[in-house]
Amino acid sequence: MKLFDISTDSTCDFYKSEIEENNLFFLPLKFTLEDKGVVTEYADEFSDLSEYAEYYNKLRAGVLSRTSMNNPDVHYQHFKKMAEAGVKDAVHFTISYGLCRTVDVAREAVEEVKKDFPDFNCLCVECNTTTVGQGLLVRIAIDMREKGKTAREVFDYVEGVKHKIQHFIVVDNLNFLVRGGRLSAAKAFIGGMLNVKPIIVFNKEGKLVNYKRERGLKKTIRAIADEFGNYTLNKDYPLIFVGHTDNLSYAEFLSDILKEKYGVTPEIRIIGPVIGSHLGPDTVAYAFLSNEERPV
Repeated sequence: MKLFDISTDSTCDFYKSEIEENNLFFLPLKFTLEDKGVVTEYADEFSDLSEYAEYYNKLRAGVLSRTSMNNPDVHYQHFKKMAEAGVKDAVHFTISYGLCRTVDVAREAVEEVKKDFPDFNCLCVECNTTTVGQGLLVRIAIDMREKGKTAREVFDYVEGVKHKIQHFIVVDNLNFLVRGGRLSAAKAFIGGMLNVKPIIVFNKEGKLVNYKRERGLKKTIRAIADEFGNYTLNKDYPLIFVGHTDNLSYAEFLSDILKEKYGVTPEIRIIGPVIGSHLGPDTVAYAFLSNEERPV
């Protein structure tokens, strides 16, 4: 018998089948595509891998993708639906506060729902990460729920380990970082001319920061693989996820290096449109839970 329910916003990048299999309450974020002056809004809830490929091909063709935070009413309706379904205790996962203040809106919405459903209790986790890192925390919650842990026990555990999720991200096209305010246009121009690929990490505050740089995509991927040797895996959750934005060949390249050099077997996953909007196509990254704090 489960003691609590699990909810997450779509930046965990779970596939539709996984959401259904694990009985998750799912809150999709929204994104827009602007093509030749026409703006269309979509929900971050792809159900087929072909939809991801189509999305990234549009970005390659010059279509502009933008994201926005779900407003308070969207969160209120989400948690109200949970309360109406009889949920008493829950843990909800949100994107890092360093990227978006979603957790504040979520917590305020929970308090509003409690006015009509006083027995509804939902602990909101600010993940200090996103995409495959956020998904890792959700997987931990699923496992702990299956082992009979309470919502409070799960909340306390993930709050204690979230700063130990390591990420190494290689972005292929620097222009997407410029649009997101992560890199100046001048640096992007120079970097493009020199074929420089920045290595991006989440820092201890949950913000994306430039960590190192290399020249050439393959050399940079080898460099992030080397970083794995500086850490030890959490023994309870020795999970490694390689994420990519429609760049399977290079994701497999990274995965093979990690297998050969460290004897680990990562799971390769595609990153969804909300995070992909800021990273752009052909990004490759990986995340894992270590015993050490983040380096920056």
